[in-house]
Amino acid sequence: MAIYLTKESKVLVQGMTGGEGMKHTRRMLAAGTNIVGGVNPRKAGRTVDFDVPQCLEGLGGAPSSVPVFGSVAEGIHATGADVTVVFVPPAFAKAAVVEAADAGIGLAVVITEGIPVHDSVAFHAHAQAKGTRVIGPNCPGLITPGQSNAGIIPSDITKPGRIGLVSKSGTLTYQLMYELREIGFSTCVGIGGDPVVGTTHIDCLAAFQDDPDTELIVLIGEIGGDAEERAAAYVRDHVTKPVVGYIAGFTAPEGRTMGHAGAIVSGSSGTAQAKKEALEAAGVGVGNTPTETAKLVLACLERGRAAAHS
Repeated sequence: MAIYLTKESKVLVQGMTGGEGMKHTRRMLAAGTNIVGGVNPRKAGRTVDFDVPQCLEGLGGAPSSVPVFGSVAEGIHATGADVTVVFVPPAFAKAAVVEAADAGIGLAVVITEGIPVHDSVAFHAHAQAKGTRVIGPNCPGLITPGQSNAGIIPSDITKPGRIGLVSKSGTLTYQLMYELREIGFSTCVGIGGDPVVGTTHIDCLAAFQDDPDTELIVLIGEIGGDAEERAAAYVRDHVTKPVVGYIAGFTAPEGRTMGHAGAIVSGSSGTAQAKKEALEAAGVGVGNTPTETAKLVLACLERGRAAAHS
């Protein structure tokens, strides 16, 4: 019941010894994530002890002492790591992702915000050429509840279930997880809202479509760009599972950047209404608020299960 991240994933943390890296490594360990090492060339050979009293028994490795490696390549060689979570400052993020891709990491989750767009373009192209999937930047990461958590998503607001969630917005990711906590999620992926991101709505839609344990997909978008319109076309042509959507930004003023760097509208292009109409034309139910969206999910699941028993 997962895409991209499972209890088997072995996770490195680039920037683990910094303030944010330490805080969120502790939280990831508490969620059961199998963190096998940190990366910092200046602190290679050391270990960092984490006081993690809330570790979930039986999930991941959740060690209390995490080794620090001098490079991603060293970490992979020593541990077999296949995921890295990037907490380095914006000026060093490009180099961090390039290093991880060159080392052969399978998944790079880039939490850092404020990365220059030209850096993002460069490291996305490099990672793609090396076969590394990038999630982000400027994203909350992803979580497979009950298995693993790579990033900053709270692990205690939902449970394992059969809903797949892909979202541009971190805050709305958390809200929908909480609203639907009694149903639970297979995997929740926060793809980030920058103008250039690695993994897209469409990538996640395809993965959830292929996941036999994901019953329904929730897609959260926002104003700006045409990612949601392209996702709607993909749903229409390729997705057979029910999809429910929400678009943030119905009250945003025209011509102003709102929140994420990619959230800007011009005329009718990129507006919440245009995105809603595109999704609805593809058969996606779209809520006007997060709470209404959660109710649409519940109604859709009830219809599906009633039909299965008829």
